[in-house]
Amino acid sequence: MKQDKLKICVIGVGHLGQYHVQKYKSHPQVELLGVVDTNYDRAQEIGNQYGVKAYRTYKKLLSMVDAVSLAVPTQSHFEVAKDILSEGKHLLVEKPITYQLSPADTLIKMAEDKGLILQVGLVERFNPAVVKMESMLTRPLFIESHRMNPFTIRGTDVDVVLDLMIHDLDIILHVARSEVKDLHAVGMSVVTGKTDVANARIVFENGIVANLTASRVADRVTRKIRVFQPDAYLLADCHKREFYMTRKDDSIKDSPDKLILQSVKEAFPNSDPLADQISYFVNSVMNGCKPVTTERDELKALKAALAIIDLIKKGCGDFHPQD
Repeated sequence: MKQDKLKICVIGVGHLGQYHVQKYKSHPQVELLGVVDTNYDRAQEIGNQYGVKAYRTYKKLLSMVDAVSLAVPTQSHFEVAKDILSEGKHLLVEKPITYQLSPADTLIKMAEDKGLILQVGLVERFNPAVVKMESMLTRPLFIESHRMNPFTIRGTDVDVVLDLMIHDLDIILHVARSEVKDLHAVGMSVVTGKTDVANARIVFENGIVANLTASRVADRVTRKIRVFQPDAYLLADCHKREFYMTRKDDSIKDSPDKLILQSVKEAFPNSDPLADQISYFVNSVMNGCKPVTTERDELKALKAALAIIDLIKKGCGDFHPQD
């Protein structure tokens, strides 16, 4: 695009959408033209806070912008995203792209046919601890992830697999670079009527095994991905944005009968994965680059998530404690 600033609006300014507004407002290549929310009082509150005009609906605003950030509840993603793409606007949509594969396919085809950027907000791809971990991978054999949250009402329009686990599914499917051979899953509802605790075990065609656990009824926030490979143990702490690695120290040559381990830690305290994700989207639109998370990657994560949800439905149901 041959222009100095990208004209953008944010549709949906709840818990996550407000952070989109914050990042766009401070981006030097963005002109934020408006915010939209079905709760107009909320739209006005965020608009006043960031000096942006608030709108009741997005219909008029779409004609004024080049691109849109969409952070409405997942149940509304398809209809709103379809309107956005139909108007020829680039789109960053929060995860998951949709509830099901068919509407996701429809949106992806619309974007491809119109030559538009469609990026899904899987923000952990931009976490520097994950980026560092990926750079140190040689031959992963076993991957384990734990993603836990204390309970909040936010995100309960979907179950914990689409709310939390999908981040780790996206990363693990990306680094495994292999098709899924076997999948097992178990989960239960604790408070919401949807699955609140889930565990999945994935065996890949290349032999890698992954074990994923997600819970939104935990006592603390945990975001950890561990990788075991022949030369090292790697840990990406996504919450603290820290990377750890333990491996044999081959630099010591005078102790052939002793095993010396070397542990290193790298912290990224000033990083901002959401700002990096939004900057990547802006750059993709302005320079015609392909997003780091391609639509096919996101479909793989959604497909795996839906398979896990289906297995849970067929297996362990609601949790009913004994009287």
